[in-house]
Amino acid sequence: MKILSSLVLLFLLSINIFGQTKTIHTFVALCDNINQGIVPVPKSLGNGKDIKNNLYWGAAYGVKSYFKNKTSDWELVNTLATDNPIILERILFKHKSKDVYMLADAYDGEKIKTCSEEFLKASNGQKSITITHEKLSLNFGGSADLVSYIGHDGLMDFDINVTYKPIETSKKDAIVLACYSKNYFSSELKSAKANPILWTTHLMAPEAYVLKAALDGWIYNETGKQIDERAAQAYHKYQKCGIKGARNLFTTGF
Repeated sequence: MKILSSLVLLFLLSINIFGQTKTIHTFVALCDNINQGIVPVPKSLGNGKDIKNNLYWGAAYGVKSYFKNKTSDWELVNTLATDNPIILERILFKHKSKDVYMLADAYDGEKIKTCSEEFLKASNGQKSITITHEKLSLNFGGSADLVSYIGHDGLMDFDINVTYKPIETSKKDAIVLACYSKNYFSSELKSAKANPILWTTHLMAPEAYVLKAALDGWIYNETGKQIDERAAQAYHKYQKCGIKGARNLFTTGF
């Protein structure tokens, strides 16, 4: 009887451990022709205050449109209010078959520096956010399990000012989809004590299909190398750049 009781207890504990809700916080710096050092894109795509059409948000391969309309395993469950005036839209996604939620914030493109700094603070476990959804308390910001950044690599253009705190828990996983992100974000993520599971070595289009591919691997607890390969395959599929070039573009770890 004691053995049976112990087995039941272990089973229940395993359900609790493996069924734990995971959270992802994605910081999107909206594409902005005027305020960012980018090669200009069409006006409708490069208006950093236009969430409907912006290249990284409302356009076909923007985070909102792609995850809402072009994936079969994610659904948009809520649009949330925020008291942060530079976050132009905040949306919550739920994975359809896994207990995983993603909060995505669209930052005014003019405020890319703040977006970058808030992503880095979150990668250091700072600025936790709690959101209630259907009686669930979901932790984002510095308490998310994974943080990601999508947009122009603003660290090419400006210096940032982030004070990092010592990390007492495990390192937070991070994804940075921006041009040359390993080169420009490396020292910051080292200071943040984060774990970069995917970033880039060259120029790239930071579109949502790469993020989706990386999240697929992360959800299934794949290695950084496996996530790297998923990203490369997705980038080659959409950009037709050749798989060798795509594999050279993405990397994992320091």
